[in-house]
Amino acid sequence: MSDLKNDRFLRALMRQPVDATPVWMMRQAGRYLPEYRATREKAGSFMDLCMNPELACEVTLQPLERFPLDAAILFSDILTIPDAMGLGLYFSEGEGPRFKRPVRDRAAIDALGVPDPEQDLRYVMDAVRTIRRELNGRVPLIGFSGSPWTLATYMIEGSSTKTFARSKGMMFDEPALMHSLLDKLAAAVTEYLNAQVAAGAQALMVFDTWGGTLSPRDYKAFSLAYMQRIVDGLTREADGRKVPVILFTKGGGQWLELMADTGCDALGLDWTTDIGDARARVGDRVALQGNLDPCTLYASPQAIRRSVGEILASYGKGSGHVFNLGHGIHPTIPPEHAAAMIEAVHELSRPYHAT
Repeated sequence: MSDLKNDRFLRALMRQPVDATPVWMMRQAGRYLPEYRATREKAGSFMDLCMNPELACEVTLQPLERFPLDAAILFSDILTIPDAMGLGLYFSEGEGPRFKRPVRDRAAIDALGVPDPEQDLRYVMDAVRTIRRELNGRVPLIGFSGSPWTLATYMIEGSSTKTFARSKGMMFDEPALMHSLLDKLAAAVTEYLNAQVAAGAQALMVFDTWGGTLSPRDYKAFSLAYMQRIVDGLTREADGRKVPVILFTKGGGQWLELMADTGCDALGLDWTTDIGDARARVGDRVALQGNLDPCTLYASPQAIRRSVGEILASYGKGSGHVFNLGHGIHPTIPPEHAAAMIEAVHELSRPYHAT
């Protein structure tokens, strides 16, 4: 199972020598690809697609058929855990995720159980097993989860939010109640990610999408502390290989040193942090993943190539860089522009790895 034809991504995460900088894209299996849209139509809905292991595998592999990417990422959603807790996840057209039963008081939070990944989230584990088998060692498979804070905001608000009024209201008014919810979520995420490793995931990523909305004090107490707990509880070796862990807080560039202190293997960066500055700050403690502004991919292939070159130059020589966008690829990006980025990364990065 551990015979990887291309392990460039895992090697870079471990800061081992590589021949070129590896690249993958957040949301690489998604709406910018016409073949994804066709499969989603066949599935009936986004959640039906997530819950069908064969179709989830199909869309996971679609970008790899098109582009020479260095990793596959499980096709799923960060809100599978709250859904398995009984909150009734559904997606409204054009409005994003919503929950039928948000949690807003102690009784609702006390009633939440930690889902059993192989029972309540079996469809995710079956998808991981199917994808891993179909990849057949082509590239590594990344498993993922949302962070406890990010999951909590959706569970309390009941949908996406710009103000975080209810979730921050609970955090400020009833911090003990918020901590009890985050406590359950940290346990759930740890079990969920470990089950993904057991099913075949070869690297893990925690998406802390909304940690950057917090003040420094609150970020440490309500987001980072729970990611620390997850990192401490993760299976870090499988198939005779280390299973690297990437933490990504969108808008979290000011906290990179604290994030590196968790013992994770890599930090994801959004485009608001210079990757050279980030490398100077965290040194050789962690690898760095990022961080092209996704909107760059609306520009011409020449401009994309120039921007890729600037990020590679900023990071500089040596391993420890996984090229990625600073957040997910936008649905209206032309696929050939993604191809231009991937080609530029592989071509322009080679001199930085020459011994």
